[in-house]
Amino acid sequence: MTEIIDLSQEIFSGMPVHKSLPGVTIDMHASHEEWEGITDANTVTPSVYKLEISEHTGTHVDALNHMGIAYKEQSIDTMPLSMFYTEGICLDFSHKGLRELIEPSEMEEACVKNNSEIRPGDTVLIYTDHYRKTYGHADWPHGPGISAETTRWLGRHKIAAFGVETMSPGVSGVSNKEVHRICGELGFTHYENMINLHRLVGRGRFRFIGLPLKIRGGTGSPVRAIAVFES
Repeated sequence: MTEIIDLSQEIFSGMPVHKSLPGVTIDMHASHEEWEGITDANTVTPSVYKLEISEHTGTHVDALNHMGIAYKEQSIDTMPLSMFYTEGICLDFSHKGLRELIEPSEMEEACVKNNSEIRPGDTVLIYTDHYRKTYGHADWPHGPGISAETTRWLGRHKIAAFGVETMSPGVSGVSNKEVHRICGELGFTHYENMINLHRLVGRGRFRFIGLPLKIRGGTGSPVRAIAVFES
């Protein structure tokens, strides 16, 4: 039996986004009544919406060209699909507080506690419970994140990507810029704004799928990330 767990945020007008990004606006572009020439309807039923969002809206993956000038040719449409279709594990860091860093020794401890091994090509998901605790509130931008040293540690394991529930993979003003730079340098990426990671902890390995849109020259893309368990 197959179990599919949705790891993606809902996208809606006015949703919380990183302070450096444009806001989300979703408007009705056309209605069925308009298409059918109905002028006296009591209700209006949308047939097409217009979306104004950035590539980095909601649950999304960063392209390598987002990481720095040196990686400008590695846009989202050029990255191999194998980076977004991998095996995955989820590690528990729900004890971490606001703006706390996750260090390599803690990653090693979490692997032992979870009886998990990071393998080349994996996607490593980092559960902090920050989404359920703070989404839509003042502390939402201030989640825990990985350190630069942990980013290099993950890179040495030859992963495809890692994923976080927070708005950024590192702690803003502390490690976040360096985390991005190291990802570009070592050739792996990350997902941000994930949900439902609490449903993955302690369950072992799963199939991870987070396919991006094929945006020409794109610096990232929203994804419908899922974890798949086969029994």
